[in-house]
Formats: sequence, structure tokens, C-alpha cells
Amino acid sequence: MKLSSFSFHFFIFFISISSFSQETIITPVEVDLIPVTTLATATSKFRITVTTQPTIPLISISHWTNKNTIGFDLNEIAFVNWNAGGVSSISGLLKGNFTRIHTLYKSKWVNELIVRYGINKQDGLAIRKSDDEFRFNSTFGYRKDTLSNWYHSAKFNFNTQFTNGYKYPDTSSPISKPFSPAYTFLGVGADYFNKEKKFDVYISPLTLKNTLILDQTLANKGAFGVTKATYDSEGNLISKGKQSKTEFGFLITNYYKKEVLKNITMENRLSLYSDYLHNFGNIDVEWKLYFDLVVNEYVRANIGTHLIYDDDVKTIEEINGVQVVTGAKVQLKQSLGVGMVYLF
Repeated sequence: MKLSSFSFHFFIFFISISSFSQETIITPVEVDLIPVTTLATATSKFRITVTTQPTIPLISISHWTNKNTIGFDLNEIAFVNWNAGGVSSISGLLKGNFTRIHTLYKSKWVNELIVRYGINKQDGLAIRKSDDEFRFNSTFGYRKDTLSNWYHSAKFNFNTQFTNGYKYPDTSSPISKPFSPAYTFLGVGADYFNKEKKFDVYISPLTLKNTLILDQTLANKGAFGVTKATYDSEGNLISKGKQSKTEFGFLITNYYKKEVLKNITMENRLSLYSDYLHNFGNIDVEWKLYFDLVVNEYVRANIGTHLIYDDDVKTIEEINGVQVVTGAKVQLKQSLGVGMVYLF
């Protein structure tokens, strides 16, 4: 009888364990067989204690790294009964930087979106644009082992603007528009990337540069290096201007970021391009240099310069009240601002 009673209880325990849902893992199982003697029957029984633990879910590891930065700079100066004279003005700049980086054992894919838009308002003048940029960069690299900082890379760059640009005070004839121009770079080469030092050099001997001028009026004028329209002696249009220009050349880019002093960070971006087919050795330059001065987690001051030289971009000057297209010159923009920054 004692053996039969033990077998019956063990059978019930086995059936109950088998009927558990597949979603429950019993790890570990502790079975305590504690003899219990009842005085009425003088029969030995066993109490069974079972300890279970819930299933531990698997943790998925993402290979993506995300970083988002949004900032707003505000500059203002106001005069009231100021005997020395002056013009009240206010300007604002909205900027954003969004990065998505995908990293595997031997490869990396870096995507970056940069947007900037600024306006300025002075007494007696309409609102004017002070900054305008939409830029997307994407680089994919593959290396032979994890010890090397050199990657076989392919790079794609695109940049344009949000709204029309003018040669102030003339606001009747835009000198640039969205996608007029728009630049694309597509090429393959070698990329040296040092994550610890935040240093990146990309060298591409095979790069296609494409200039788009989707506005036909600007294309007819030959803006930004495209072939302009042709007219007869009476001014009648013979052929429209080309809306695109393709170049094939050599590209070098550099990115470097470093904390030069406590709470002062320098960010350097340099791009050098030369076309094989047209005037090789004449280099198009784009150089950005910014300094961020950190006040606290949300407040920063910044100083920046943006230099451009492109032989295909001609300068427009006003001579005797008439706008005249002259040769290419160095373009330089300087900025100084204080504002709020939010990182997420």
C-alpha cells in the first residue's frame, strides 16, 4: 500500500508537469519528498514541492547607432533713441544633424542628414534669408579585418537648398532655387576611419559629379556651369539651356572633430574635387570649420566659417545699378551665434 500510494502521487505529479504551457520553462525543478505520517491511518505519505522560474526573454542587439541634434540660434540688437545711430535687427537659425550608423564585424554604413535655415530682419527691410542648406551624406565601407582602419568604400553625397536665393536688394529675379542647383557625388575609393580620434579621410579616384538646374530660366542663363541657351541675332531662342552637367574626377574629403580646450570642440569638414575631363588640376574647394562652446547641457555658442571655390560658379556684381556676371571668386561666409541645443 505504501508503494502504491507513492506511485499514484508521482503519476499525478508527472501529468501536471506535462500539461504546462510550452511558454513556461521549469528551470530548475526542486522536488522535496518529505514523509508525513497521519495518525488515523498510520500511512506514510509524501509532500512534493516544485519550484519553477519564468522564461527569460532573448535580448535582441541592434547594429544601428542613432544620434539626433536640433538647435536654434538667436541674435538680436535693438536701438531706442541711440544717438550714435544704428539699425535694429534680429536673426534666427534653425539647424539639425541626424546620423544613422550601421556597424557589423567588418563593415560600416554611415548616413548623415544636415539641415540649416536662417533668416534676418532689419528695420526698414523685408525678411532676408541668411542660411539655407539641405545635405545628405552616405558612406558604406568594408575592411578585411577588425584591426585595420582602412575600408574599401563607396560614397554618395547630395546637397541643395530649401527656398529661393536672391542678390539683395533685388528680389524679383532669383539667382538660385530648390534643386537649382543640386549637386550629387557618387564614387568608390578608400576610407581611413579612426573612431577614437574622430578622424576620417576618404580618397576616391573615380567620382561622378552631377550638377542639376531644374529651373529652366536659370538653365538658360548657364547658371552654375551648365550649358546656357543660344539665341539668334534678334534674341529668339534657338536651343534651351542644359539642365544638368556631369563631371568625372578625383575627390578627397576629410572630417575631423576634437576638443581643443575644455568645453570647446572643433569640427572640420573639407572637400577637394578636380575634373579629369575639363581643366584637370583646377580644384573645387568646400571647407567648413566650426567651434562649439558648451555653456551647459542645452546652451551653446558657436563660431563658424564656410569657404567655397568653384570655377563653374560665377560671381554676380552690381555695376551702375545693373547686375553683371563676372568670374569665379572665393565665397566666404562667417557666423556667430548663441542658442539652444537638444540631443536625443
